[in-house]
Formats: sequence, C-alpha cells, structure tokens
Amino acid sequence: MSQICGLFATPLMRFERLLPGPLVQALIARHADTAVKRNTQDSRLTHTEILTEQTSPELIQLRSLLTPKLAEFGELLFGEKLAWSIKELWLNVLEAGGHQAIHNHANCFVSGVLYLTPTHPSASTVFVKALGGNGYVFANAHRDTRPGPFNSDKWMAPEAAPGDLILFPSHLLHEVPANQGGRRITLAFNAIPERLDSWGYALRFARA
Repeated sequence: MSQICGLFATPLMRFERLLPGPLVQALIARHADTAVKRNTQDSRLTHTEILTEQTSPELIQLRSLLTPKLAEFGELLFGEKLAWSIKELWLNVLEAGGHQAIHNHANCFVSGVLYLTPTHPSASTVFVKALGGNGYVFANAHRDTRPGPFNSDKWMAPEAAPGDLILFPSHLLHEVPANQGGRRITLAFNAIPERLDSWGYALRFARA
C-alpha cells in the first residue's frame, strides 16, 4: 500500500463568517470612503491610511475577534500559543476591472484578509509558489497534466463571503486578478508575536 506524506506543509487558516453582519456594515460605512490612497500599480485599487483603535470603536471589537484566531494560527507556525498583536491594519477598495499585483508582506509573520463585501470568483485571492533560485527550471505543464497540491504554481482561495477571514504566513506571494464583479472591499492586516525563543536565543517584537 502506498502512502503520500505532505512534508513541511504551509498552513492557511480560514474562518467563515467570523465578523457579524452589523460589524461588517459599520466598518464599511466608517472607512470605505477614506480609502483614497491610490495603489501604485492600478488606480482602480485604493487604500486607507493605517487604521488604529483610535480611528473607530469598531476596530476595538474587531481586535477582540482577531486576537484569539492569531494565537491559534501562530501555534501551528511556532508550536506554542503566544501573545500576538496586530502590527498594522488598512482597508482596500477594488473597483471593477482593477487588480492587485503579486506581492508579500515584510517585517511580520502572519498576514490576514477580512472580506467585507461579496467577492466575485474572478477576484479571489490567489497564492503563488515562489520562484526558485538562479538555476535552471524544469516544468511539465500542458493540457494533459493534472494540477495538484504538489505540482501547482498557484492556489486560489475559496469564494469569500462578507465576514470571512483568511490567515497565512506573510512571506507567501499573493495577488488579486482582474475583478470582473462589483466593488470588492477588504481589510488587510499584519501581525507579530510577542517573542520567539530558540533555546535561549530570544527575540522580542513590538509595534513601531
């Protein structure tokens, strides 16, 4: 009998309807119109400035919902339930036809996306396998191949509903293809643990 073992798996955690409907609507009403900072790659994508708890009372409620989920996900990454804090949080508005270029997030460990509006399938978050080093690259991709978890170059997140959350390691490359639906509003954030300790060689982290 053969057995397949997924070695050194990369986790992505998904929570359906984490945010209650009234909180979703309150966040949109308070912050969507302040997303006026144009994305450098596509003017149909705009962002707010970094939001803090002083910006709105809804963010205090949001933080209380996110913090235990970050601890749960962080335990998968580091094998210990640590105290986590949100380093920065901002709102994105993606209009029809807009896209978000491939990128990852620096100086953090966990990133997340909270979906505040229905997301058209064309604009699902897509994760991209990092390119290799500078050596030759060999591939086997044509109409007769069957993509799977061990040979695919991309993975598309499941269709998201308002209030859904995904958490993933910040180094993962991700993008949003051209939005063929209506306005797509999300909250994105980065998080850090209080510290990491490797047999006495400890690092502590704090928000700037």
